[in-house]
Amino acid sequence: RSIGEYLAISTPKKIWKMPKACLRIKSKVWLEKDGELVFGSGKAAILKAVFETGSINKAAKKLGMSYRHAWSYINSAEERFGERLLIKTKGGNSGGGAVLTEYAKIMLDEFGRLEAEAREFINRRYREIFGT
Repeated sequence: RSIGEYLAISTPKKIWKMPKACLRIKSKVWLEKDGELVFGSGKAAILKAVFETGSINKAAKKLGMSYRHAWSYINSAEERFGERLLIKTKGGNSGGGAVLTEYAKIMLDEFGRLEAEAREFINRRYREIFGT
């Protein structure tokens, strides 16, 4: 028997000791390749911040992380995708900068849609199963 079959037979309907309204469903979505993280909400946040600030350094500061950490995230995603995500310009008198490639913009959009749809589905199923 599955655990669901067992519980349906042996468990009374009212087992909750805490109000169900106190419970919240949580989930995470990420993309993997060969068992390794390629893209998730952390990398998406860095790309969004680069888009907003025009700089990896400013994006890192905005997110409370080091430049090296942010660059490492971007670099690992680029390697695993096999695609550039940023077009970078070196510093100088006018300072450096970075802009998202078309590939990065599409990935952000599609990943954002995937996350939103997954969250919507999970929330709906949670309400259906737990009746909240």
